[in-house]
Amino acid sequence: MKKQKTEKIEAEKENVERAEGEDRKNKIKARISKEKIETVKKLVDSLKENKTLIIASIKNLPSRQFQEIRKKLRKDVKIMVVKKRVFQKALESEDREKLEKLKNYIQEDSSILFSKLDCFELAALLAENKNPIKAKPGQVAVEDIEVEAGPTDLMPGPAISEFGNLGIKVAVEEGKIAIKEKKVIAKKDEKISDSAAAIMAKLDIKPFDIGLDPIVLYDLENNKIYENIKIDKKKAVENLKIGFAKSLGFAQKIAYYCKETISYLLGKANNEGKIIQKLENSKEAESEEKEKIKNNEGKAEKEETKNNENADDKTEEEKEEKPSEKSENKKQEKEDNKEEKNIENSEDKNDIQNKSSQEEKP
Repeated sequence: MKKQKTEKIEAEKENVERAEGEDRKNKIKARISKEKIETVKKLVDSLKENKTLIIASIKNLPSRQFQEIRKKLRKDVKIMVVKKRVFQKALESEDREKLEKLKNYIQEDSSILFSKLDCFELAALLAENKNPIKAKPGQVAVEDIEVEAGPTDLMPGPAISEFGNLGIKVAVEEGKIAIKEKKVIAKKDEKISDSAAAIMAKLDIKPFDIGLDPIVLYDLENNKIYENIKIDKKKAVENLKIGFAKSLGFAQKIAYYCKETISYLLGKANNEGKIIQKLENSKEAESEEKEKIKNNEGKAEKEETKNNENADDKTEEEKEEKPSEKSENKKQEKEDNKEEKNIENSEDKNDIQNKSSQEEKP
């Protein structure tokens, strides 16, 4: 009998405990469901009140830095960390097709940001509020990481061999290690080695930034989704400068006049005008020179024709004079012949006279 009583008492206790446990569970469930309902309501209200929604990754972001970012952005941004299912419920309560697509971007390690700022303003604000951190072995380099040449605060010792292992040329200057040439110690998309991470830590090189990384941006006013938005103001300014320099050269080339190009275009026009004037002057000088040459050639031709005419006249005169010369020559020959004959006759006479005188002498 006693056993039966004790068993009944224990059974009753178990029933009471079970009932209390279930009651406690129901109360907890009621409280949790109430919190969820309130969170969903807050999310829905935020969707209606703001211009921009961002789903951002908080993976590998330390809690302390997350709280610091939250404090800095408190005036402009409302940051909520909620469970995936709760946020999905909030999206389902809104009658927008594109909001449904945001379900695909929700991750476990993500936060929801609401703001009255423009999408890109908010993304730029998040980029500005990132903190640089040191590299860890095994991390993948986002870009080439290089060690710059110059002095360091490191004392000579084991560090020299560590630099040597990475192919970094060093020297000891004023009792400290100085890097002689810059060297890439981790290439883009490659894992960072233990030795490279150690050298970066010693030189206080922080190649990574940590903060809220936007996964997707949603423009609540225009109902537009933007993915993979990465804003770097420094690079943007550099690209603008390069673009401006290129556009200025292009504008000058096509003679597009504006405040920036007008002085160049006027100077160019002035120089080209001077060149054209020189060319015109040289053409005039050439034409004058050609005219002179033509005149000189004309004069030379005229003189040549005159000389030819005079030569022709002379030849004709010479031709006319030749027969008279011939007759005179013949006369002279005849006279010469007569004289020769006369001489011969006189010689013969002399011979005869000599002979006769000789004959008379005996």
